[in-house]
Amino acid sequence: MSAPGRLLLVPTPLDHGCEQLAPLQDVLPLGTLQAAAALTHWISENAKSTRAFLKRVDTVLPLAAPIQAQHIAELPRAVHKKGDHGANAPRADTRALLAPALAGHDVGLVSEAGMPAVADPGSSVVRAAHEANIPVVPLVGPVSLLLALAASGLNGQNFAFVGYLPQDATARAQRIRELEALATRQQQAQLFIETPYRNAALLGALLRELKPGTRLSVSHGLTLADGGTHSATVQTWRAGAPHVPGGPAVFAIGP
Repeated sequence: MSAPGRLLLVPTPLDHGCEQLAPLQDVLPLGTLQAAAALTHWISENAKSTRAFLKRVDTVLPLAAPIQAQHIAELPRAVHKKGDHGANAPRADTRALLAPALAGHDVGLVSEAGMPAVADPGSSVVRAAHEANIPVVPLVGPVSLLLALAASGLNGQNFAFVGYLPQDATARAQRIRELEALATRQQQAQLFIETPYRNAALLGALLRELKPGTRLSVSHGLTLADGGTHSATVQTWRAGAPHVPGGPAVFAIGP
């Protein structure tokens, strides 16, 4: 029986859905690009975006197989949309997706932007790989949460990522107050994200509910020329004309 292949966690640029694309060599090191170019089997959040990523890789390094010959399997939709963590979440059986690795092929796990399995789908595949004794190899590349945290000035020694806040205005306001109290009590930065078209609603809720002395950081367009981070107390935010990011953003609060 041949030795299994590896599961490579392949990060992608953070510019998915943006009008401007970052030069690939600026955001992914050569070693990651070489590893991606050598793969022919993929587990993907979205096959279309994976093909687009491979086209970009191919402009830097030749692919081991043409785009049309790449084997791209998509994660189950339930895992893609809701994940499989939590007491009431259905546990995803993703073992079948690892059949190529069990047959000796290296397999790339990839999301639409950033590091798979970090604020993105893929942890079920990683668990299944460990259970099947398939080596898991994370490659180097951008992770939006860590870039945003580093640029925020908040506590990088004690932080938590809490995903999405509730859409309902009342529930969202309560959650904001809970996170602010937790951040103050534990001196812990709280990071969260939102769908871009709800950025304005979330930012407005934060400025209404947070105390004036709480620090609020919003990062957007990370790794892009027009991106950046604005971090200030809520009092300072309120005194200005807050810019609402139009694309993916990472929000963070803390004392």
